[in-house]
Amino acid sequence: MRVPTPTSQTEPTRDCPRCPRLVALRETLRVEQPEWWNAPVPALGERDAWLAIVGLAPGLRGANRTGRAFTGDASGDLLFATLEKFGLAEGGAPRGVIILNAVKCVPPGNKPVPAETHSCRDFLRAEAAVLPARIYVALGQIAHQSTVKALGGRLPRTPFAHLAEHRMPDGRVVIDSYHCSRYNQNTNRLTAEMFEAVFARALELRGAR
Repeated sequence: MRVPTPTSQTEPTRDCPRCPRLVALRETLRVEQPEWWNAPVPALGERDAWLAIVGLAPGLRGANRTGRAFTGDASGDLLFATLEKFGLAEGGAPRGVIILNAVKCVPPGNKPVPAETHSCRDFLRAEAAVLPARIYVALGQIAHQSTVKALGGRLPRTPFAHLAEHRMPDGRVVIDSYHCSRYNQNTNRLTAEMFEAVFARALELRGAR
């Protein structure tokens, strides 16, 4: 079940025209796979979440197909298994968590270009402005960069590294993680234990507040 997004103002329209490359792919997929979602994927989770997770972009056969963030592919399998282990999801539904993306639409080859992440940052910034979450987990370097910028931080002072922590000007904290992609899992760049450590730390920080 898709959870309502924080506010209607934080989401792009179904036919958002901002990024020509993403629009072209979306239109092609609507012809080739008319039963798929094939539109910007909205935030998933609870409006009053204490923890926000920021991914890169919808996967072609995952969220772009299902319309539900991190649902339908290997990255989502690991994410939700980890969340459930820590009591942060139940039956695939986030608990105290909201899942966002740096880029709302599926990019060619699952790789957005800088102009696309820049264009979509308005939506991430709008989400951050209305959400009460004080702790953010950024999955991968692009999500890290967009999250830091959306929260008013400065990138030269906040280098990406797995399990790195960055305090933003307003006190919010960003924890970095390697992305839970199938590639990172298969190459052991990210193990289940490494991923669990990120959420264990998030819970520690929550308890310290």
